[in-house]
Amino acid sequence: MTLRIDKSFNGTFTVLRLIGELRSSETGELKPVMSEAGYSLTLDLKELNVVDLSGIQFLIDCESRGTAILHCPPYIREWMKREREREKED
Repeated sequence: MTLRIDKSFNGTFTVLRLIGELRSSETGELKPVMSEAGYSLTLDLKELNVVDLSGIQFLIDCESRGTAILHCPPYIREWMKREREREKED
């Protein structure tokens, strides 16, 4: 399974539910969908099963630009934290 993106709007912001795998090849597919959604954007990672380093870096960049992340699995959140710390050290 690759990445599936379910888009919904709750009246205030757009929610993109990411299902499956977020790898470097899928981030290119996701960027135009995010651009179309505009500024009030939230990523729901509840059903994200697999992520690689490029996916982690993509999520870090999204958060730094103001995109909210919901239901982030603990291992992804921890990996994001470690990548941020590693980047500060470099």
